[in-house]
Amino acid sequence: MSALNHEEPASFAFDAESEAQIEKILKRYPEGKQASGVIPLLYVAQKQMGRATGSAWVPRVAMDAIAERLGMAPIRVYEVATFYFMFNTKPIGRYHLQVCGTTPCWLRGSDEVLRACKDAGHLKGYGDTSEDGLFTMTEVECLGGCVNAPILQVDDDYYEDMDYESTVKLIEALKRGERPEPGSARGRLCSAPEGGPETLLDIPLMDAPADGRAVKE
Repeated sequence: MSALNHEEPASFAFDAESEAQIEKILKRYPEGKQASGVIPLLYVAQKQMGRATGSAWVPRVAMDAIAERLGMAPIRVYEVATFYFMFNTKPIGRYHLQVCGTTPCWLRGSDEVLRACKDAGHLKGYGDTSEDGLFTMTEVECLGGCVNAPILQVDDDYYEDMDYESTVKLIEALKRGERPEPGSARGRLCSAPEGGPETLLDIPLMDAPADGRAVKE
C-alpha cells in the first residue's frame, strides 16, 4: 500500500519511548522556556509516526499535542513544522530519498544520482512516492557534505561519493530490507583523499641544496 493512502489520524498520543525522550529534552530548558523545545519534539513525533506506521511524518494532531505539552499556541508549532523542510507534513514512503542538487553535488554528478533514484525506485520525480510505498524522493539544498559530493541522504543517514551504480545498489539493498553502512561509496575515510589519508610522515623527505631548489631523495 502506498504511503499516500495514509489519512490524518483522529488523535495522537506520545508513546513510552517518546515520553522518555521528551523528559530528557525538556530538562535542557529553564522554567517558562519550554517552547524552545518545539524542534526536538517535532522530531520525536515524526520518528514515532515512522515506528507506528512506517511513514515518518508529523500530522496536525501531533503538532497540537506538542503545543499542549509546551504551553504554546498550535499555530506557532505549525509555523515551525512548515518552515523547515526536514519535517514532513504529509505521509512519505518508508525510505526518504533526499537528493542534494546544490552546485558542488551537481558538479560531481547529482543528476546521475537523481536518475538512479528514478530508475531503481520507480519514481517519476521529486515529490513522488513509489507505488509500493517504499520510497519518497525530494530535492534538498546543501547538506554540508560538499567535500564528499554528491550526497544522497536516506532518512537521517548520509551516503557519500555516490554515482549511478552505487545509488542503484543502495536502493536495491533497501528493497531487500537491508541498511548499508552510511559513508563513502568509494571507501574514503571521512573526507580523506581517495587511497587513504596522507600526513607529512607519508611524503618522502626533501633535501634543500645550496642553491635553494628542493630535490626529492
